[in-house]
Amino acid sequence: MLVHPQFDPVALQIGPLGIHWYGLTYLVGFALFWGLGWLRAREPWRGITADDLENLLFYGIFGVVLGGRLGYCLFYQPEYYLSHLGDIPKLWQGGMSAHGGMIGVIVVMAIYGRVRGMGFWRVADFVAPLVPLGLMMGRFGNFINGELWGRVCSPSLPWGMIFPQALDGGVPRHPSQLYEAGLEGALLFVVLWLVSRRPTPNGFVAGLFCLGYGLARFTVEFFREPDAFLGLQALGLSRGQWLSLPLILLGIVIMLWATKRKA
Repeated sequence: MLVHPQFDPVALQIGPLGIHWYGLTYLVGFALFWGLGWLRAREPWRGITADDLENLLFYGIFGVVLGGRLGYCLFYQPEYYLSHLGDIPKLWQGGMSAHGGMIGVIVVMAIYGRVRGMGFWRVADFVAPLVPLGLMMGRFGNFINGELWGRVCSPSLPWGMIFPQALDGGVPRHPSQLYEAGLEGALLFVVLWLVSRRPTPNGFVAGLFCLGYGLARFTVEFFREPDAFLGLQALGLSRGQWLSLPLILLGIVIMLWATKRKA
């Protein structure tokens, strides 16, 4: 049985300025996006230049932050935030939604693809394999903060972990943040990177990302403790699982459409 290390959330203190680990994980995620994207942009057949990459990263940061925050407010606590609009911009209080961040990035890709005349699917297929490692870093940030812990597990589970900040802090739980980092991060990255090494039908890689992320998130939610203010919902599923089901279906539809269109 393991005990969560209880990291100091502040990685570096410079006078009154505190640099948090969670913010650093986001920065590393964006750096990985740029570095891997640069390798892909060197291949002319993708139709995305290094300048396009930098623009997508710049605008994508706004999409992630705005979409992630608005998604959390609307998907998880709409009643509270619609009556406390002034709390929506308070990012330092916590609360980001991965599904909302994806919607924000989709909006950015759609607008950029249209303005640049390259189409949405070309941009989406280019960006999709660059996203999972950013998701992985975000989950590492959750783990360092000791938040979003997993459900109670058997005391005999070798990697079961005690999170002292949980209400029942002496009970071992699944380190579900690390499960998510592995599935929706590392594994999904490898699959998408390998599939996209050669040309594929427009939209196929983007659809595979939707399917892969949806399946990974849906699976890990069985090990993740539901938000206390939500609990489990219809059919014993969590809010994260209900948000992932449309993503899974969307991914299947896009992949079938892309394959049929190619044929």
